[in-house]
Amino acid sequence: MFFSLIIPVYNRPDEIEELFESLSLLDYSNKFEIIIVEDGSSIRCEEVIQKYEDKLSVYYYFKENSGPGDSRNYGMKKANGDYFIIFDSDCIIPKNYLTEVEKALNANYVDCFGGPDKALDSFSDIQKAINFTMTSFLTTGGIRGGSEKIDKFQPRSFNMGLSRKAFEASKGFGNIHPGEDPDLSIRLWNLGFETKLFQNAFVYHKRRIDWGKFSNQVNKFGKARPILNSWYPKYNKLTFFFPSLFIVGLVVAVLASLIFNHDLLLQFYFLYFLVLFLISSYQNKSLKIGVLTIKAVWKQFFGYGIGFIESYFKIIILKQKPQVAFPELFFKN
Repeated sequence: MFFSLIIPVYNRPDEIEELFESLSLLDYSNKFEIIIVEDGSSIRCEEVIQKYEDKLSVYYYFKENSGPGDSRNYGMKKANGDYFIIFDSDCIIPKNYLTEVEKALNANYVDCFGGPDKALDSFSDIQKAINFTMTSFLTTGGIRGGSEKIDKFQPRSFNMGLSRKAFEASKGFGNIHPGEDPDLSIRLWNLGFETKLFQNAFVYHKRRIDWGKFSNQVNKFGKARPILNSWYPKYNKLTFFFPSLFIVGLVVAVLASLIFNHDLLLQFYFLYFLVLFLISSYQNKSLKIGVLTIKAVWKQFFGYGIGFIESYFKIIILKQKPQVAFPELFFKN
């Protein structure tokens, strides 16, 4: 099996430096190639890539900006491999990653897989808190990797594998962003392909993000979900409504406490955040990260929940076209 690693990049040569350093240390004994797709960057990464040309088989392509989904498709069309592995540029890859992927594919082949993400000790406290928030079953229900407690696993494009056969049948990613990875997963299911979590094929996802960017990111996730629900109602789930219900429930809890002097519901919210604090503090061995996790979860639920409510009203109630209601979610290919 010949792997092609597909990596879109936009104005992030610093990320590519760390990513390539980790790729140069892989213990995989077979040949593989790396396809870098520079998505219209004004700050290119060519000089960084040139430093690794004697260590890695790299192909570099520059094109006009059209978004990460289209850039991944572009890279897969250029690739020589029969199996594509897609990373985001802000990932750091463990040295045994490809060995674990090959082992899993040989044991139980699947045309599309996804892997979890973890945090390195060197990550900042905010990055660790956001990583916990984005990956914990208590916050995202396992849909972003690390858990198969849901009926069908949806791989995420920061760490995803896709066979050439599945890519050619599905035509790859659509032009919605974010939301292009669950959209692809559902289309693959409808075509008869399976998706699977490879638990040991994890990456270190070094999200270069501040609180404002995180709020904006999860708000877009919330806006994208009702669009996907309208396209694929068969795969709509009650869990997608939880962040919005969280907001509504909190408002009800506060009003119940102020007007009727009943604070039982508020106590449940307090208990939930206390559990998150304790688990995150224990896993990260830091009370500070535990506190930052509370802030991250708060921003995640409110950002996603408000985006979901706005999108649900426009897309489901008013029947607006997604591209008209939220043009910022769609790239023009």
